[in-house]
Amino acid sequence: MNTTLPSERAMPPLDGVEHRYLTVRGARFHIAEAGRGEPVVLLHGFPQHWYAWHKVIPLLAGSYRVICLDLRGFGWSQETRRGYDTDALGADVLAVLDALGLDRVTLAAHNWGAGVGFRLCQQAPERFRAFLALNMAHPWTPHRAVLPNLWRMWFTALIEYPVLGRLVLRHWPAFTRYLLRRGPAGPGLWTQAELTEYAEATRASAHAGQSLFWQYVVRDIPAGLRGTHRRRRLAVPTLVLGGELDPVFPPALLAGDPYADNLTVRIVPGAGHQLPQEQPELVARSIRELCQGAPVADPAGGSAY
Repeated sequence: MNTTLPSERAMPPLDGVEHRYLTVRGARFHIAEAGRGEPVVLLHGFPQHWYAWHKVIPLLAGSYRVICLDLRGFGWSQETRRGYDTDALGADVLAVLDALGLDRVTLAAHNWGAGVGFRLCQQAPERFRAFLALNMAHPWTPHRAVLPNLWRMWFTALIEYPVLGRLVLRHWPAFTRYLLRRGPAGPGLWTQAELTEYAEATRASAHAGQSLFWQYVVRDIPAGLRGTHRRRRLAVPTLVLGGELDPVFPPALLAGDPYADNLTVRIVPGAGHQLPQEQPELVARSIRELCQGAPVADPAGGSAY
């Protein structure tokens, strides 16, 4: 298998965070850790890496052991030729947990990471105390809600195809900046340093980014049409937080009748597609309440399904 070693770019600094590497399933994975206590694992979305949680980590590290994993091929984790379908990415997470000696954790994930999180909680519920999914539809969104919103995914056509996608991600950093800027509900959320960091990281992980989208097309979409994952019950207590003004996954895509024991969907008023960046206090509070087994309070003025 052809592989590329983890990025040699400088790591974004964040006080209290330590970095380590673990080799599992044929790749070297980077994790950023902070704090001590009950373990909380955070999975980033696209086009980001562990630093997507830099506003949330300090709010949790005083009480919890916070573990941010760079998914295969992203950030400072090793890029491999294959292994970017949702099941494989989930298997990577479980292997990292095994290597860390963690039998059960609380999981929080954003965007694509949350898609992996849903699959993990369906397939290995015994490994997760609770799950917080941010800005991602659950597997039971009705098709009648998906079809009118397919136009929102227009940008994926520039990423998913093997040659075009890699060229776009590697040589058009303005496209990555555009994707990040369109996510929040209002302007000015990102610093120039953050935009530059994620754009450069995406250039370095162009193969992984394109492969992530392509595997979704060839594996997850057909499975969704067959209803494969809709038939898998979700036993892990789960909270989904969506943004009222999310341009990618609007509230209509978070409705439906989940095949789950304990799943709640809440809409955050005035928020967009980057809740860890837009609403870090709400994200941290939701994680704490899930860890404590307490009912999660509604965002002020929010709505629930």
